[in-house]
Amino acid sequence: MKQTVTEHDGRILARIENDQMVFEVSFDRLEATDVTLRFLRDGEKVGSIYNDDGTERTMARLTVPGETDFIGVEVPKEFVARVVDAAVEAGRVVDETAVEGYRLRVLS
Repeated sequence: MKQTVTEHDGRILARIENDQMVFEVSFDRLEATDVTLRFLRDGEKVGSIYNDDGTERTMARLTVPGETDFIGVEVPKEFVARVVDAAVEAGRVVDETAVEGYRLRVLS
């Protein structure tokens, strides 16, 4: 899988792709809960990465205003860790304590 996690145009760009799927999001801030990461852009949620019903799978999805359907794609924990690391290093996390809790629950 090809992965890109970098600062671009004043935001963090996170992209992962293979022959079957592409997931891309750009965000200003990263907010963590126990098992979910929320991507925020201009204060609005634009996507998330979540633990799939307590399984080992981590799923990513985009939020589209006015839409209730979504397609989740499985993303490797290595990619999720890169996104978290980039957000922490860039000072773009809402709460560092919550991010560390997320790391312990989902990424370890």
